[in-house]
Amino acid sequence: MINRYKALALQCECQAVNSCEDRFSSYQLMQESLETVLAQISASKRFIGPDLKLVVLPEYFLTSFPFGESIPQWKDKACITIDDDLFIQMQKFCVKESIFLSGNFYEVDANFPDLYFQSSFIIDDEGELILRYRRLNSMFAPTPHDVLDEYVKVYGEDSLFPVADTKLGKLACIASEEILYPEIARCLMMRGAEVFLHSSSEVGSPQLTHKEIAKRARAIENMGYVISANSGGIKGIDIPHSSTNGGSKIVHFEGHILSEANTGASMVTNSYLDIHALRDYRSKVSMQNYNARQRFELYAPSYQEYTHYPSNTFKNETPDKNLFIKTQLKVIKKLQN
Repeated sequence: MINRYKALALQCECQAVNSCEDRFSSYQLMQESLETVLAQISASKRFIGPDLKLVVLPEYFLTSFPFGESIPQWKDKACITIDDDLFIQMQKFCVKESIFLSGNFYEVDANFPDLYFQSSFIIDDEGELILRYRRLNSMFAPTPHDVLDEYVKVYGEDSLFPVADTKLGKLACIASEEILYPEIARCLMMRGAEVFLHSSSEVGSPQLTHKEIAKRARAIENMGYVISANSGGIKGIDIPHSSTNGGSKIVHFEGHILSEANTGASMVTNSYLDIHALRDYRSKVSMQNYNARQRFELYAPSYQEYTHYPSNTFKNETPDKNLFIKTQLKVIKKLQN
């Protein structure tokens, strides 16, 4: 067990593959992006020092996001498997640099050939893929919840909220916008999560954004570290480059900011995490021990009775943007009644 080590939320510029005309050109761009990111991590570790053990990358470090592409189009253009050469390169890199690496990518799965998932991952310092979390809440992208029955049949209930017990503590991933859904972090905390790895690509603003508030809230209410890596701008897409730029941060388990980047590509967001201190904090009888004071049985019936967004929406339906809109309109109407 490494009780005290440094973590880095690497803020890097993301290269969009949207304008690429074919799979070959988009894959080349993904390869270039990966090479840049790995070189930046190596340089950052030389500067920060050997205590750097954990690196979190932004949400769109390989591809950016679908911007008008249909599910089949994005699947063909930007999605890979965990056996892809890009993943193998990351695994070898983690061994070489003796680091844990977390990020987010668009994944294809032979069990669901017509879909893709937005997946967060953790690779350990021995090159093993030790965690894969697939985003459960999305506006226009497929999720396991949309095919829930079949997904659980294939992967089991435990696959929905995975936590990795490692020498760096108990690690879990939160994908982008899901920092706004307290249930995600809560379900991970229930399973022991101590450090939340948040790959994001979001508004960078000097004001308190929704996600900025949520990061601090998730850290406080779950008594855990939050490592949030934002993009340093997105290049190659029509939205203004710096709309999603800056503000990567590491949040202490009591809610204060340990380190934070300004805008652009940056290694500034690095800080020590003290897992021993966190576990000691969680072990004390106090008003602030929110984990120990939770009474989940009180809430469970409400979640069971007042269901909102339905599961298995793709069953007997063609998954596309119109289906997502239609489903949300039904939920809104239900909430208004």
